Amino acid sequence: MNILLTADPDLSAACIQTVPPAVYGGADIIWDVLRLDLIHPIVSGNKWFKLKYYLQLAIEKQCTGIVTFGGAYSNHIHATAYAAAKASLRSKGYIRGEKPQQISPTLLDAMEYGMELEFLSRADYSQRSEKELTDLIKEQNPHSFLIPEGGAGSEGIRGAAEIATLHDLSSYTHIACAWGTGTMLKGIAGAVSPDQQIIGIVVLKGIRESPENRNTTLIHDFHFNGYARKNEVLLKFMEEFYEKTSIPTDFVYTGKLMFGINELLKNNYFPTNSKVLAIHSGGLQGNRSLPLIFATRK
Repeated sequence: MNILLTADPDLSAACIQTVPPAVYGGADIIWDVLRLDLIHPIVSGNKWFKLKYYLQLAIEKQCTGIVTFGGAYSNHIHATAYAAAKASLRSKGYIRGEKPQQISPTLLDAMEYGMELEFLSRADYSQRSEKELTDLIKEQNPHSFLIPEGGAGSEGIRGAAEIATLHDLSSYTHIACAWGTGTMLKGIAGAVSPDQQIIGIVVLKGIRESPENRNTTLIHDFHFNGYARKNEVLLKFMEEFYEKTSIPTDFVYTGKLMFGINELLKNNYFPTNSKVLAIHSGGLQGNRSLPLIFATRK
């Protein structure tokens, strides 16, 4: 494998950056962003936190490899392939959808990091329950450790809780993050004060899950009609937000997160003197499916 495996994530690089009030037109509310996207060029954002304890378990159990699921532009697949290689573990990714004629940059990277790919038709996914699919994959990979899609589950939540320890977050009245599997939000919600409000900006349609913590609110208004869906309104916001803040976002998670917070601010959702922290969960590699203006921002 002809790839440079760089050092562990630099957690000290996860700075807090303030969004200028001119961006959202409110001087009586502070909007900060925790830049997890800066901790590593590949295992960036929340990925390291959600993977670390699963990788540790795999090593403790003396497994020879990692197996997991994802889509063609999955940040989880991308990060898992890299992290497994760095841990000297083989990796295999089950990819939703038939094998395309042109492999995505995400999957090309994963293959470069040594991940074996197996494509599953969407019919295969939809016809099997999650347990049936999991049992089948375990049977096919008896010596590998199965990581749930997106790093979901108890070990992912355990790792995500550590995001709340990178800085003293006690002064924030509201902490917001994108909700996909909900793993990051659950970890953070369990690690901060019950007096702090946790907001999940849901990025996909049809989520029926209710928050486990009383201080958690899920907002379903900013998914842009579904997971990884986008339109010119979102892309224009992402471009303008970058121009005003130098903070790059992706169209699947963080673009929708920042758009949602901006809309909530404009509609006076937050009380006067609130202090809002948005968690930037990384995932910028997925922008390579967008025009060059977005794909080159890091």
